[in-house]
Amino acid sequence: MKQFDLVLTRRGVRFQGRYWPCTIGRGAVKRDKREGDGGTPVGCHKIVGMLYRPDRLAAPVPWARPIRPSDLWSDASGQEGYNQLVRHPYPHSHETLRRADRLYDIVLITDWNWPLAQEGRGSAIFLHRWRRPGFPTEGCVAFRPDHLMKIAGRLTPKSRLIVPDTLVHE
Repeated sequence: MKQFDLVLTRRGVRFQGRYWPCTIGRGAVKRDKREGDGGTPVGCHKIVGMLYRPDRLAAPVPWARPIRPSDLWSDASGQEGYNQLVRHPYPHSHETLRRADRLYDIVLITDWNWPLAQEGRGSAIFLHRWRRPGFPTEGCVAFRPDHLMKIAGRLTPKSRLIVPDTLVHE
């Protein structure tokens, strides 16, 4: 593990010498992640991008990209663009990145099933803001808003999210 890695533990995410409370997928930690199962996938996932809402906050780091009104994320398994940033109009299943709520004001993108997505393996494993403490995600890792902002500001393009196999509940 490296200095800028985020390591998921039963106590939260360990990052730079402290534990940050978080929530994970409603399907818990999964070895065999599938689209729609709500699982957070085991593995060492590179942080490959950061998106932010420029109408709501400043870029947390120079390499962050603004979320535009037409930005979507494809979760349409088997379609071109699956598990990729796509733009409106996109006729297949997707998530809107520029949401009315604040859930995606900052989005850290992992390399789960990316860039060459395998059909059905799951999409959009992000780090983002939580709805509220303890409320599960669809597979992402979510943080308190102020914690997410601090974490985002300390990440580098070499940071990774590490989800250990030991967290899987059999």
